[in-house]
Amino acid sequence: MASITISASYGARGERIAQAVAARLGLTFLDRAIPLGVAQQLHLSEESAESVDERVPTRGERFVTALAAAGSVSTAPGVSPLPIQDPDVFRAATESILTSVADTTGAVILGRAGMVVLGGRDDVLCVRLDGPVEARVAQAVADGADAATARDAQRDVDGARNQYATFFYRQRQDDPRLYHLTIDTTALPVDSCVDIIVRAAAARIGSREASRMPPAVFDEQ
Repeated sequence: MASITISASYGARGERIAQAVAARLGLTFLDRAIPLGVAQQLHLSEESAESVDERVPTRGERFVTALAAAGSVSTAPGVSPLPIQDPDVFRAATESILTSVADTTGAVILGRAGMVVLGGRDDVLCVRLDGPVEARVAQAVADGADAATARDAQRDVDGARNQYATFFYRQRQDDPRLYHLTIDTTALPVDSCVDIIVRAAAARIGSREASRMPPAVFDEQ
């Protein structure tokens, strides 16, 4: 089933664009639901899964320490305060959700190194949303963020996302070889970015998937 993975740097309007693409193609948008699914699989608190999702240890910090600290905030029955000692278990649970969705309903998947997990499939389009740092910070400010906060968030968010890909997959999120399409979203309006992704999806996977998709999907071919 057709899926689109979207990797976005801070300020690139990734969530807004991904949601719009999902709506245009009649696909499920997956972002926050992924750590929830991981939490259910591994019997963690949702807070535990979210704390590790697209976050890896800084230098000198052990992965299990971060997990333990996050898990300890929950007192729900059956939830372990030390939920996982092997990061590969967390990675495998995340991958199983992405693969299951791609095998069944299809989705627009934001983040979670989807371009690595699903990038080898011919029913998946991998997209990168990016732009110059200063332009992305300015765009975040235009969207309502405080200037100082946006600058700090750019460093923190981009750093965490890059570390996630490096820690789990030894890949760089900005490696163009991981994507079929890269868009500078600071140079184009959101609607244009959505149009480009929809057309690219139709060109890559529309002909193979049209008979299996809802009527609204790839109707621009």
